[in-house]
Amino acid sequence: MRFHHVDVFTDRPYSGNSLAVFPEASALTGAQMQAVTRELRHFESVFLIRDGAAGGTWRARVFDLAGELDFAGHPLVGAAAVLHDLHGAADTGVWTLRLPARTVEVATRRRGPGRYASLLDQGPAVFLGRPDPRGLPALFGLEPGDLDPALPPEVLSTGLRYLVLPVRGDALARARVAAPLDVPLARLGAEFAYVLDAAEREGRHWTNDGLVEDVATGSGAGCAAAYLRRHGRSTGDGEEWILRQGRFTGRSGAMRVSAVGRDPDVRAVRVGGEVAFVAEGRLRELPPPA
Repeated sequence: MRFHHVDVFTDRPYSGNSLAVFPEASALTGAQMQAVTRELRHFESVFLIRDGAAGGTWRARVFDLAGELDFAGHPLVGAAAVLHDLHGAADTGVWTLRLPARTVEVATRRRGPGRYASLLDQGPAVFLGRPDPRGLPALFGLEPGDLDPALPPEVLSTGLRYLVLPVRGDALARARVAAPLDVPLARLGAEFAYVLDAAEREGRHWTNDGLVEDVATGSGAGCAAAYLRRHGRSTGDGEEWILRQGRFTGRSGAMRVSAVGRDPDVRAVRVGGEVAFVAEGRLRELPPPA
C-alpha cells in the first residue's frame, strides 16, 4: 500500500507540519489505520477511500497517536493536495472529503512540481461559553497577569471544541502543559486548548498530555480566526491573514486564515496554506486487522 509524505502549511520540505496520506485505504480497518499512524509517528495520518456513490468525493479518516479524530485541519489540507496531484488535470480543483461527523470542501491550486496551495472551508463557528479565567493560566505554567486583559478565554468550535486562551508579552514563549488537560478541559466543554498571542498573531497547541507540541494546527487556527473576528481583532470581514505556529518546535508553519461575520455570528471560517511534497513510500506489510 502506497502513501505520500507531505509537509503542510509550508512551501519548503522539512518544515511545517508533516503528514502521511494514504490515497487508497479501502483495504484497511480502523485498527490498522491506528497501528500505521503509531508506526509512522507523524502528528496525524489521513486515510482516503473513494466514494463510489459520488464522483469526486472521498471518505476521509484521520488518526493521531491517541485515536481517530472527528475533524482535523492539516490532514485535510494535505490530503486535498495529494488528490490534486494524483487526479487533477487542471491547475485548480475542489475536493469533497467526508469525515465520520461532517463533510467539507477543500480548494487546491497547483504551484509547481510538488507544490500546492489548499484552502479548507471549515464552515461556521459555534461559540460555547466563556469560562472563569481563574485557574486557567496555571494549566499552562502561567500566572493570571499573563492573560490578555482585553480578551476573554472562550470555548468555541469550527469542527473540534477548543479553549482559546489569549495571552500577552512573553507568556506564549513560557507556556507549557503543566498537567494533563483532558479532565480540566472536559469540565469546560472543550476537547483541546489553543494558547494565542493576539497581538503577534501566533499560537501554540500540544497534545493534552503535553508530550508533543503541534507545529501547525488547522482546527485550532480556525477557532483562533473565528475568535479574533468576533472580538474585532482580525482584518476586514473575510480578509485573509497569516497565523503563525511552530516557532518553538523548530519547524515553523504559516496558516492563511479568514473569517466572515461579526459578534456573535461568525458564519464562515477558512484555513489554508502551502503543501510541499517530501516523499512517497510503500508499506511492505500491513498490521493485523483486529
